[in-house]
Amino acid sequence: MKEDDCLRALWLFSGQGNQFAGMLANVTPELKEHVEQLLDLKLLDTIEGYQDSVQLQVSIALLQVYQINQLMAAGIKPDLVAGHSLGAFAAAYAAGAIKQDDLFHVVKHRAGLMQDAYPSGYGMGVVVGLTREQLALIVKKVNTRKGPVFLSNQNAANQTCLSGKLTGIDQVLRLAKQNGAVLAQRLQVPVPSHSPLMKKVAGQLQQEISQITISKPHCRYLANYSGRSVRQEKFIAADLSSNLIHPVYFEEMINVASDYQPEVIINFAPGAPFKTILREKFGDLYQINLNQTSIADAVYLLNKWNKR
Repeated sequence: MKEDDCLRALWLFSGQGNQFAGMLANVTPELKEHVEQLLDLKLLDTIEGYQDSVQLQVSIALLQVYQINQLMAAGIKPDLVAGHSLGAFAAAYAAGAIKQDDLFHVVKHRAGLMQDAYPSGYGMGVVVGLTREQLALIVKKVNTRKGPVFLSNQNAANQTCLSGKLTGIDQVLRLAKQNGAVLAQRLQVPVPSHSPLMKKVAGQLQQEISQITISKPHCRYLANYSGRSVRQEKFIAADLSSNLIHPVYFEEMINVASDYQPEVIINFAPGAPFKTILREKFGDLYQINLNQTSIADAVYLLNKWNKR
């Protein structure tokens, strides 16, 4: 089938928070072994293993790279890619901006820096049902030097994340519930990502990324720090190296994506954390969730839809 006949596709890559034991079960042994040898790291694929940031981030990247490789081998390509936090690396790979082995080296280095910077007592939370402005007033009351907490990712108009010390996050979550939040809970993220607390880590990561080749993407890449579509190498490199200190403006990414009128959305595993947000934004647009659909079935559906 000619590429012009294919539906315009948006590929979405989530980050941490939806991992589960056994999620690497379908990854080809050859690719898994290659990554283990490349990084000198035995991947456990267990709940216990995923308490370790390096195990977790490398495993999620591996799962997403496997799915990308399988789809591309079947002739399926994206028109737009959007990665949430860690997912930005898989998005850059899917866009052809970063090489596979470079991705794994950088992800391992990033995870190690994050874990060493905040080994315990810090993390992230999420609040649903309040606007960012409403939550900002609560954070302002709670945030202190001893218990820092910051507004973080903006997933939707009424869904905002928090980053900081767990004691501060818990205070904000309690107050958010008292002020009408429908959901206020911690996330399974053991570091204060996407906040000023990650400034040192971001600086070290920037040095690492400056040593690898970032190529011009073959499709539109939506940047974490702005949500905007970028096609220049320097902006992708900046997004990958600095997204730890900036909120992920996922809501804006999806708004920008809608301007390009995608006809099908592919959610890469693990999980499908933005299913409700995407349904509200795109209605009954074709969607494939790879945590529920095999690659073979996904290819079948895409080919079927393309023929309509």
